[in-house]
Amino acid sequence: VENPDANQLAQIAVQSAKTALQFGISANVALLSYSTKGSASSPLVDKVIEATAKAQELLKLRLPNAPVKLDGELQVDAAIVPSVAKSKAPQSELAGTARVLIFPDLNAGNMAYKLVQRLGGAEAYGPVLQGLKKPVNDLSRGCSAEDIVGVTAITVVQSL
Repeated sequence: VENPDANQLAQIAVQSAKTALQFGISANVALLSYSTKGSASSPLVDKVIEATAKAQELLKLRLPNAPVKLDGELQVDAAIVPSVAKSKAPQSELAGTARVLIFPDLNAGNMAYKLVQRLGGAEAYGPVLQGLKKPVNDLSRGCSAEDIVGVTAITVVQSL
């Protein structure tokens, strides 16, 4: 979904938490924005705030006893840097410890993914498709042999 609405963003967040748990990753899920806890106001921020509330409701229904922390709207630095989180989002139990980042749209997510991979030297596999009946994933036209192996391994785990 290129530009998910609040309901779709909430579903993406919950499915991503489930996927993280499936791979043994801490399901600390942050819904990202250019605003942290009301530092800005706009329809874009409102969408993330609404999605966060809906995702928290969905978690109770779909993953009631799972060890998931979910919060938003958080800027990236407040989501992943503990010292920044202390000043920007001191009430958040998740802030500073996010392991799963939910971007508000495909543009933001794709740009961040490519920046981390190309400038940060991170291993980045995907896109990883979720919520389908059978596992299916995609590869970038610029992928390496290692990317192919990584995405194949992810697809195998999804099939279990």
